[in-house]
Amino acid sequence: MVTAPPPAKLIPKSNLGISLWVLLLQRKFQFFQPLHRIVAELRGHGLHLPTGTIIGGLQKLVPLLQPLYQGLVEHNRDAQHWHADETRWPVFVRRADKAGFAWMLWVFAATESVVFVLDPTRSHDVPETHFGAEAEGIMNVDRYSAYKAMAQVKAGKIILAFCWAHVRRDFLAVLTGWPELTDWAWQWVEEIGALYYRNDQRLAVTEDPSAYAAADRLLRAQAEHMRQRCDRELAQPNLRQPQRKALMSLQNHWSGLTVFLDHPEVPMDNNEAERRQRGPVVARKNFYGSGSLWSGRLAAMLFSLFQTLQVWKMDTGKWLTEYLSACANARGQPPPDPQRYLPWNMTAPQRERLSVAKPNSPNAKPLTTNTPKATAR
Repeated sequence: MVTAPPPAKLIPKSNLGISLWVLLLQRKFQFFQPLHRIVAELRGHGLHLPTGTIIGGLQKLVPLLQPLYQGLVEHNRDAQHWHADETRWPVFVRRADKAGFAWMLWVFAATESVVFVLDPTRSHDVPETHFGAEAEGIMNVDRYSAYKAMAQVKAGKIILAFCWAHVRRDFLAVLTGWPELTDWAWQWVEEIGALYYRNDQRLAVTEDPSAYAAADRLLRAQAEHMRQRCDRELAQPNLRQPQRKALMSLQNHWSGLTVFLDHPEVPMDNNEAERRQRGPVVARKNFYGSGSLWSGRLAAMLFSLFQTLQVWKMDTGKWLTEYLSACANARGQPPPDPQRYLPWNMTAPQRERLSVAKPNSPNAKPLTTNTPKATAR
C-alpha cells in the first residue's frame, strides 16, 4: 500500500501540530495568558491537552529559538541608539548565590530590534555584557545608578539621555504630597510641558532649515531659562527639603537631560522602554513569572522575537508558522540558516508576505456577524 508521507513534525513523536504550537506560543507570550487558562479554553472546544505535554514541548522549543535570539542580540548591539529599562521577573529556582526568587527582566529597545535579557541581578554588569566593549551610541534611561556605572558610559562610548517624564514625576510628587507647595510644583510641571512643546515644534519643521533654526532657538532658550531658574532657587536659603531634593536631581542630571538639544533624533523621555515592559508586566501578574530557568529564558526569547516582529509590522502567527515549519522540515532542528528568518535579513517581498494584513488589503478577512440588518419601521 502506497500512502502520502505524513506531515513533518516539529517535535519528533509528538502528536501536536505546528498550528497548535503557534496558538500556544501566541496566547502565552504575545497575549500574556496563563497556561491553565489556555488549556481550559481548548478543553471547552473539545481538545483535551495534558499540561505536562505542553510544558515538555515548550522546553524542546528552546534550542530551536536560541540561534534567532543570538542573532537578535548581535543586531541590537550594533545599533547606535537604545532605550533601556528593567523590571522584576520572578524565577522560582533556588540558587546558593541568591536569596529569594526576584530576578530582573531587562529590555534594550533599538530602532530595528527589541531584546529582553533575564538576569538574577540588577547590576551594571548586565547592560555592560549585553552591549560589549565596542558599543557606541546614545541610550535613553531613567536615573538608575547601574547605567551610570557602566564601563562604556565611564569611557564616554555610550551617552546617557535621561528621562524628563521621571523629572516631571518628581514635581508631581511634591504637588500631591505638600499642599503648601502646590503652586510652585505646578509651575515646574508647566515649564516641563513648555519644553516638550518647543521640542515638538522643532521636530515638526525638520525639513525647513530656516523654520528649524528659529524653533531650535526657542527650544534652547526655554532650556536655559529652566536651568537658570533651578540655580536661582537652589541658592535660596529658605528652600524646603522636598523642593531642594527635586531641584538637586534636576541639576545633577542636567547634561543627560539636554542630550536631545544636540540630537533631535533622541526623545526627551524613556517611555519607549516602559511601553515595551508593559506586556511582560501583565504576564508577570497573570502567570507569576517562571517556574524554571529554561522557561524564563524562553519567555525572554519570545518577548524579544515577538516585539521585534511588531516593530517591523509583521504578523507573528504567519512568521511562527513559517519558521516552525522550517524546523519541522529539518527534523526538529533549527533550519540550516536560521538568521535569514530575522526581519532585516529578509527581502522586501518576504516581509510583505508575512506582514500584518491591512484592513483594505486582499489578504484581509472581512468581519462578519450573525446580526440581521435593522429594518425601517
